[in-house]
Amino acid sequence: MSFRTPSIALVAICAAAMPRATTLHAQSAADSAAIRATALDYVEGYHEANAERMARAVHPELVKRIISRDSVSGRAWISNMGAGNLVAGTARGGGKNTPIERRRKEVKILDIYSTVASVRATMSGWIDYMHMAKVDGRWQIVNVLWELHPAGS
Repeated sequence: MSFRTPSIALVAICAAAMPRATTLHAQSAADSAAIRATALDYVEGYHEANAERMARAVHPELVKRIISRDSVSGRAWISNMGAGNLVAGTARGGGKNTPIERRRKEVKILDIYSTVASVRATMSGWIDYMHMAKVDGRWQIVNVLWELHPAGS
């Protein structure tokens, strides 16, 4: 018996036992463009007080969250806003009072996998981390976790 035969058998057994690699779903240029357009509908819609653009960007079950602090106790709590409140706030004026020269709309796609994506949007006064999903062929924002810029930044 040679050493070569058991080595080949061992390699074959190990290869058979290893999990199979799955096919990755790479992002397409069309998805990247649609994700960016969705983020810009959200950001620009807010600044333009354009409720239609905001409604197009967000899923009806969107939840937007920020960690807040109680001014008396100092305890943290999570403040939630749904799609309806966000769209209504946009219709009432949103960020229209932000001077045009101060409006920021930096959008960075952090990751895309199949029908989900993570996006960071930097605006004048805050940063939003968005989770998007491709629902019925259209990219929509389903979650937002946001934070205000520190005063003076």
